[in-house]
Amino acid sequence: MPTFTALTTLPGRENAEKLSEALERLTPEPTGVGTFEMEDGSGLWEIGGYFTEAPDETGLAVLAAAFGAKPFAISELPDTDWVAKVKRELVPVEAGRFFVYGSHDADKVPADKEPLLIEAAMAFGTGHHGTTLGCLKALDRLANEGFVGKNVADIGCGTAVLAMGAARIWPDVVLASDIDEVAVDVAVANVTANALEGRVHCVEAAGFDHPDLAAKAPFDLVFANILKAPLVMLAPEMGGNICAGGHAILSGILNEQADEVVAAYDATGFDVHTREEIGEWTTLTLTHR
Repeated sequence: MPTFTALTTLPGRENAEKLSEALERLTPEPTGVGTFEMEDGSGLWEIGGYFTEAPDETGLAVLAAAFGAKPFAISELPDTDWVAKVKRELVPVEAGRFFVYGSHDADKVPADKEPLLIEAAMAFGTGHHGTTLGCLKALDRLANEGFVGKNVADIGCGTAVLAMGAARIWPDVVLASDIDEVAVDVAVANVTANALEGRVHCVEAAGFDHPDLAAKAPFDLVFANILKAPLVMLAPEMGGNICAGGHAILSGILNEQADEVVAAYDATGFDVHTREEIGEWTTLTLTHR
């Protein structure tokens, strides 16, 4: 089945979001629409639509003119088996003691590493992204310092790779939560694939808003690999759900956003323990005062 893309740019978040909403109402309808701020400092936003049939070029031209956007660039993508492509191109990742791999690389797992199986179809959270890699390295660093997590939560867990990493090295049950039902299903599937049933408990929740999380708080370690804005909003909850001397490992933070996140968490009682940049992403390990 062919896939078509229609991409444009325009300045300003408000107009970008309005154009994105209008694009969703186009006929034929797009199968997905994305809106992203470009990271080149230009102040431009990119809006993209994905279609399974050729989009209405006239309709796109009218939308672009109405919102002051550049003309849409329309392309037909080649029919590609993306999972097979990812399997070919995603090599295993080592993050300290952890070895993240797909089943196609099962024969490459070193005997002295903690294995974490994440299939290629679930590419975000495989460890290749700088945020996930940074969190796994931060976890490894804490363990090397002698820290033992006895009450650990992974908020916004996605594939649950971070929760599984903690469960690999420490004996107590780890809680993993995500606001998205599909992500929770993916997390459960990954826990099963890694033979960690009963060691990682997955729930659907926004932040800490779940009875299972409330029952186990305060935690001595919380992962939150999400984005800057929700991390800042979550700072007061973190302060109320992490014990004194406990840690938060945070990522999903662009390097230029890190100081703002640090300031938000300083205001709720956290000090910077370590700070690491991997590419354009920063991972923070914080300690609750």
